[in-house]
Amino acid sequence: MEILIAILCFILLGGGCGLLLAVASKAFAVQVDERVERLVECLPGANCGGCGFSGCALYAQAVAAGQANIGCCTPGGNQTAAMMAAIMGTEAMPVEALRAQVMCSGTHDLSLRKYVYEGAPDCVAATRLGGGDRLCPAGCVGLGTCASVCKFGAIHVEGGVAVVDYHKCTGCGVCTRACPKHIIKLIPFGCHHWVGCSSPDPARTIRSYCDVGCITCQICVKNCPSDAIHIIGNVAVIDYAKCTNCGTCVKKCPRNIIWSAQMQGEHGLLITRVMVEEAAARHSASAAEPQLTP
Repeated sequence: MEILIAILCFILLGGGCGLLLAVASKAFAVQVDERVERLVECLPGANCGGCGFSGCALYAQAVAAGQANIGCCTPGGNQTAAMMAAIMGTEAMPVEALRAQVMCSGTHDLSLRKYVYEGAPDCVAATRLGGGDRLCPAGCVGLGTCASVCKFGAIHVEGGVAVVDYHKCTGCGVCTRACPKHIIKLIPFGCHHWVGCSSPDPARTIRSYCDVGCITCQICVKNCPSDAIHIIGNVAVIDYAKCTNCGTCVKKCPRNIIWSAQMQGEHGLLITRVMVEEAAARHSASAAEPQLTP
């Protein structure tokens, strides 16, 4: 009899615990937004961090919670933005196509070095030793930290300077944040020209360590018909909102430091392995494809 009573007590205790757990599970249940999973399915899944979040899932959660804007995923472009907007019941804003550009042309044969670096193959580590081995304070370190963080294999080192493959670049911006010299910039995908220098030093100093550094002669500024180029921080900078890709600055620059897609490789530096026009045409064709509906 005592055994039966004990068994009955255990049964009642177990049932009571089960009932409490059931009530607690409902009371403390975390509400899951079903839109999150659908938003994740729209995203490329590269987890590149270009949206400002560490992964696609976290970005999707932020969008569903109203804490992030639609259109932050540059790899996904307009098509992904449209699909996400349809899920959220909003209108998608156009996503500007961007590409990374390394604003340095100081290859090993065109610029001088302070010492021979033999440390860890990492740009951040190298810059901790007197700013790196280049005499130029804004010279590319050339150890490929940007290449190591690129999820799309769109950047590599050529002749001691990082270069971008436009066919692969999605404009996520991860390389721009990884560069300790901050010389990788995101520029409009369709632009054809850029200034391959970021040095803040005066002309006399630049001439002492680099054969292609900007000397702020202002010839490009005076000859630009669109007022699209100015001297900022001791270096010529193109205003892409005004630039018409006429190429006047490229022809006038006495240092050959303003590059165009047509000039790739002329001065000892392979700027890119593909033409800007070819890659831009591919992006335009992609944007013109019918948008998918979720």
